[in-house]
Amino acid sequence: MIRYIDEALKLWAAELHPPGGCEALSAGSGGSVLATLMQSKGVLIRSTRGSRVLLDEAAEIELLVNKHLPDKERQVVIEHYTNYDSTDRQRWAACGCGRTQFYERLHRAHEALEQQLVNRKRAA
Repeated sequence: MIRYIDEALKLWAAELHPPGGCEALSAGSGGSVLATLMQSKGVLIRSTRGSRVLLDEAAEIELLVNKHLPDKERQVVIEHYTNYDSTDRQRWAACGCGRTQFYERLHRAHEALEQQLVNRKRAA
């Protein structure tokens, strides 16, 4: 695994896919600011866990995971980072692979995300 990609994905999951399936209370998470204010009773919460990944970066990671990762790698990323209740064996079974293949796919996903982020930074 690539450490900073792993950390970014953990924070992405906490920001945009929190445990319990409830929506993150943060501006820019796909809803309108007005809807966010209504949901939070007038308190705008910029970050749910004091993350080091800015909400814009979390949204960028969301886009990369959903649009640019191959299906098998996307499935592994989603299982690994957003399925808070399953054991490792359950995650492997959900992806239809064993431990070794699961972590190989996860590593390929990290490499692909790193490359996409580098390409986006160069284009900007």
